Amino acid sequence: MTDPVRIDVHQHLIPPEQRRAISGRASAFGWPAPVWDVQSAIAMMDRRSIAAGVLSFAAPVGAPDDPEGARATARTVNEYTAELVKDRPDRFGHFAVLPLPDVDGALAEAAHALDELDADGVMVLSNAHGRYLGDPLFEPLWAALDARAAVVLIHPTAPPGAALPDLPGPLVDFPYDTTRTALHLAVNGVPRRYPRIRMILPHAGGFLPYAADRFAAAGRLRPGTTPEDVLADLRRFYFDTAFAAGPASLPSLLAFAEPGHVLYGSDFPMVPEEWGTGYDAALDSHPHWAPGQLHAVNRGNAEALLPRLARR
Repeated sequence: MTDPVRIDVHQHLIPPEQRRAISGRASAFGWPAPVWDVQSAIAMMDRRSIAAGVLSFAAPVGAPDDPEGARATARTVNEYTAELVKDRPDRFGHFAVLPLPDVDGALAEAAHALDELDADGVMVLSNAHGRYLGDPLFEPLWAALDARAAVVLIHPTAPPGAALPDLPGPLVDFPYDTTRTALHLAVNGVPRRYPRIRMILPHAGGFLPYAADRFAAAGRLRPGTTPEDVLADLRRFYFDTAFAAGPASLPSLLAFAEPGHVLYGSDFPMVPEEWGTGYDAALDSHPHWAPGQLHAVNRGNAEALLPRLARR
């Protein structure tokens, strides 16, 4: 592929003020420290046939006991990102970070980002200092985002508890936490109650497509919910292909996801580019695309989900 056609819904930025903290976080996980600037991001997109990338900040914005600090950091990061998008609207979009579990702060930041900064959606982590997204605490946020028909990127983070030695969290624990929060949302009926929210699960939804029928059995454990209810809610999610388009995972994802719900993602710079390009090649060489399906994954589905970005 040579034409810059892809729309990358899962691309990150590292503002200068957060560079040291992100490097330290990566080191604590045993993961390569990412390096980012605008020029390197655009050069990467040109190499990988990406026309535009939606930027998000994929880390906690504050400590559990510092909600004011989290609000301030979220505002700073979102305004920094909005300025980048304003400078290069042809190449970038923006998912605004929210300071969860502070729901009042998240509501205020979502309104500011969507109304004042023209964000294309919002980003939340898969758990907020140990509180998963189906928790009733977050109900006011889901109601507000549903009223706006907002797009929400649910980015994985470390689950509570100790990591296994010599197994970096981003490699092993992040797919687990994506799966855990998606099932928690579905079992608690959040996608069903708020159907206008479009939620994106990165990395093909973790283990969700492969094990969805097993997870649907959770509907037998809750009065008023059936396995069919759970499975239908799990299929409401959108999924991206970042670091998850291998010869075993891609067919599972395409078999499970609703038509139009698979999107291209790179996870740059959190996944080193030389790793991710192999997954781009797997997308291009997958032997069983239906007519028009690869173009839809690369671009068309994102254009339908993010029309303002497509117009820019």
